Amino acid sequence: MSEADKIRNAAEKAGGKLKESAGQIAGGKSLETEGKTDQAKASLKQAGEHVKDVFKE
Repeated sequence: MSEADKIRNAAEKAGGKLKESAGQIAGGKSLETEGKTDQAKASLKQAGEHVKDVFKE
């Protein structure tokens, strides 16, 4: 996984956490759900990148 991908995925995950927290504070279930979805997508991307790395070696 390239450093740029790692940074991008970490930023997406952090942004999702911020959305989730903002939704919890403001009582916005849709924002909270969107944040959790963003975090899940970032985790899946990371997993996919790790699989690619395994097959490169």
